[in-house]
Amino acid sequence: MAGVEHTYSYLAPSAVNVESGRAEVALATSGGKSPHPFFFSGFLGSPRQTSQGLLVVAEVARTRYYEPPQMVAARIRAADPVVTSNVDRLRFESFSACAGVYARLDLDPDSLDGAPAAWGTTNVDFNPPMRAALARVHDADAMLMHVGHDEVQVTTLSRSAVERKVPLPERWLKGFAEVQAASAQMLLRHELPAVEARRFLQSLPRTKSRTVAWAIPAGKGLRLSSQPGEAAVCLAGPERLRLLERLLQFARRLRVYGPEPQRPRGAEPSAWELVLDGARVVFVLSPELYRGFSGEGGVLRDLAQADEEAVDAIAEHLHGEPVIEPTAVAEELELPRTVVWSALGALGAAGRVGFDLGASSFFHRELPYERSALEAMHPRLLGAQELVDAGAVSLADGSATVRSRDADYLVRWDDSGARCTCAWFARHRGQRGPCKHVLAVELARQRARVT
Repeated sequence: MAGVEHTYSYLAPSAVNVESGRAEVALATSGGKSPHPFFFSGFLGSPRQTSQGLLVVAEVARTRYYEPPQMVAARIRAADPVVTSNVDRLRFESFSACAGVYARLDLDPDSLDGAPAAWGTTNVDFNPPMRAALARVHDADAMLMHVGHDEVQVTTLSRSAVERKVPLPERWLKGFAEVQAASAQMLLRHELPAVEARRFLQSLPRTKSRTVAWAIPAGKGLRLSSQPGEAAVCLAGPERLRLLERLLQFARRLRVYGPEPQRPRGAEPSAWELVLDGARVVFVLSPELYRGFSGEGGVLRDLAQADEEAVDAIAEHLHGEPVIEPTAVAEELELPRTVVWSALGALGAAGRVGFDLGASSFFHRELPYERSALEAMHPRLLGAQELVDAGAVSLADGSATVRSRDADYLVRWDDSGARCTCAWFARHRGQRGPCKHVLAVELARQRARVT
């Protein structure tokens, strides 16, 4: 699948220097509001916990949890993690090479020695020597972290610059944005104390399996089952959570999130959040091992229904906010809450906001990639817009006919949702977002209401 070639340009490699009881971590940055932004310099609490959290996020970026049978084995260069400075906290994000696992480490305000110097999002370099040095950090070492280089350092680092080009597949870019839409639809389903969290995560299989498992209540904890129950949370490819074992010694509790249960139950995305001291690590898993987030279509309705003026108005108000509460935004801008939700979904599809499950709110971050590439990755929506523009949608009461490629498709809708007679809908039953015919009908109905 086509994508873009992204260039990482660092003033110097990231490095960790441990000596005299102090670990100094210098993270090099690339891209964002400036070529080499400087976000933070200060001491962090829980040095070993922070180091291990950073290593887990970096490991997800370097991992392919599923490799299609037809794929020729090749050395795949991993995309670098990104860091967001949200005024009072730092968030480190990564996305697996297979586009099926999203990871984020949030360093909350209590764990930072002072507020970040600026807000924004940028790539960070996690080279092998730096990862090896992070693994040797202990709590006895005071941990000083620099995210970016200040103006004095910039002038002295020009001779050690690092630059490399990495192809970012469209599937990967699209999935990185799509995972935010999936998270925004989830609810807290279970919360386990540290002992039960350790027992559950250590019981997960280590070998890869394409079967869909379900985490169901068992006493005070959870266990895996092949059948979904009322309180079950989907856990496809449970081995994808094994990396969280590295953080169990620091865990205080485990929160489990999933979408509102539907009937019949099918494979669903899920999220698993380890709460640490002054920090959190969350993994969001795709519905099935072989399915990345890029094909889920969760943002298509938001993109189709989004009011462009509302999107622009909200975007202008974003300045690194760690919490974006839709109701408060709706009141401030005097917009309906549903309009704000759709607009935030559209901004998420463009990589401009993320979703924090622990706070149940959006947060501002702009992925440091070409915005035009992020905004042009939804062929179903483009196809729907073409059908509407061509006058291929005929609306009736409770139904519509869509003419596409010399065939007519019937779309019906009611309180339970929309249904289409096309092969896409028959195959996926709405589990991977609406088909282009349903989207075309929704666009046509929206235009009709405006008219």
